[in-house]
Amino acid sequence: MQISGAQVIIKCLEEQGVNTVFGYPGGAILPFYDALRDSSDIKHVLTAHEQGAVHAADGYARASGGVGVCVATSGPGATNLVTGLATAFMDSIPVVAITGQVAISMIGRDAFQEVDITGITMPITKHNFLVKCPEQLAPTLRLAFQLAKTGRPGPVLVDIPRDVQTAMLAYEPEAPQLLEPEAPAAGQVQKAIEAINAAERPVMLIGGGVINANTEYDAMDLAEKLQIPVVNTLMGRGACSDYRRIALGMTGMHGHAKANNTVKNADLILAFGSRFNDRLTDDADSYVAHKTIVHMDIDPAEIDKNIYSEIGITGDMKKSLNLLKDACEPKDLSQWWKLIDSWPNWENDTGDEEAPKFFQALNAVLKDKDYIITTDVGQHQMWAAQHIKIQFARQWITSGGLGTMGFGLPSAMGAQLARPSSRVISISGDGGFKMTGSELFTIASNNIPVIAIVFNNSGLGMIRQLQTVLLNKRFMACECPGFVDFVKYGEAFGVGGTRVTTPIALAKALAAALQENKPHIIEVIINPKDMVQPMVAPGKGISSFVKFDGKVLR
Repeated sequence: MQISGAQVIIKCLEEQGVNTVFGYPGGAILPFYDALRDSSDIKHVLTAHEQGAVHAADGYARASGGVGVCVATSGPGATNLVTGLATAFMDSIPVVAITGQVAISMIGRDAFQEVDITGITMPITKHNFLVKCPEQLAPTLRLAFQLAKTGRPGPVLVDIPRDVQTAMLAYEPEAPQLLEPEAPAAGQVQKAIEAINAAERPVMLIGGGVINANTEYDAMDLAEKLQIPVVNTLMGRGACSDYRRIALGMTGMHGHAKANNTVKNADLILAFGSRFNDRLTDDADSYVAHKTIVHMDIDPAEIDKNIYSEIGITGDMKKSLNLLKDACEPKDLSQWWKLIDSWPNWENDTGDEEAPKFFQALNAVLKDKDYIITTDVGQHQMWAAQHIKIQFARQWITSGGLGTMGFGLPSAMGAQLARPSSRVISISGDGGFKMTGSELFTIASNNIPVIAIVFNNSGLGMIRQLQTVLLNKRFMACECPGFVDFVKYGEAFGVGGTRVTTPIALAKALAAALQENKPHIIEVIINPKDMVQPMVAPGKGISSFVKFDGKVLR
């Protein structure tokens, strides 16, 4: 029996266990949508914009640990996915994007809504495909899912011409396959064991790769056995609970002073699943000075790319961590911990600013609850990363590598659908929220109980901070004239809201919203002059903090 190419797409999605797709229809993808109408296993979520669809698929993948799926038509529908694909690519998130394309005979003729989307997205996808042969449709889709989730995860795009979707062809079901990661090199693991056993001042650096590999418990078993202090990157939050004794918080440009000082004074850095980007290391030479670097990552291309490591380990992270745990011996690190404990607690890295108190007030409300935090990008992102305590992996969802404003709300929508028993809280600034706030329509129309918290300082806070610190207060394009009433904006979509001006009022508003199984928006009015502290002085190394108006930004 033959079925259409569009029906083959549906069958392949069902094979892969896909139960939710986010998308927006158009002419070139209509055969797919017609076939989707007959599927009882796949829920389609119609977003307000294709960018919302890809961010939602990204949030779905991060929250679930599976593959997120989004769909768009040709031309502008496909190009509207670009920012979201780049976001997923930079953070190694498995997303499969399916786009419609003009008929094969029209490709290259500047047909209506034709773009070379495979060419456009080649640098920002792990791989992409243009399917010109109907018989290759099923194998290509299966390969797309395999590529997205094996090795170093990432987004994959499959571009399917309309006539491939309407072609009739035979279909044979096939069970999904997953490639096993390569075993780590025994020699490199042994070198790492020797370096760990010899270290007097070790520190474990946890990156997002630990979470992607589902190895957070293996990493913590090693850290707890050896009583090694643990610091995390922005993407590694949640792998080590902030309530653990060994957790020192986030390191990097806006990292906690204690975490940065620990890295600065360590003689050994055990880096797991981190790519050592510039926001983490700042000056690379001072970062590696007087210390041994052990770098473990699934991607061989990351070893020695940004930071030279004496010992690089690639392959299966779970096996590598367990080999280290079995062979490494605990030693007396009391003098190292005595030095670490002499530095200020990371909860006190607030300076004179009031804004951090809003974020700290949320901890008592959230502790031990099943919650997920998503964020946009900017000051609120850093305050949330510094002051909201995260207990588990996949509780923290943010755009780290690309720094995508507008990511928070649509990714929260995807995360909520991935884990309906959790409560998802989106944290945004007023600038980023205005970019994708229209997804409140999708949230409201599908009764997705996302709680959206918008920190409103009527401007672009991080731009103002950078212009304050780096450009002698020469403010330009950082203040938004006028005032947006975000509570009324939410009401326009049928979403109830609350406006607060104090940390206590925010905590009460969140607690009340958590009691109701429906979406809610909370607008928080904050001082536009508040700045994120600490802040590393650019180019000076991670323990050198910015001075401004006579005070140190810690």
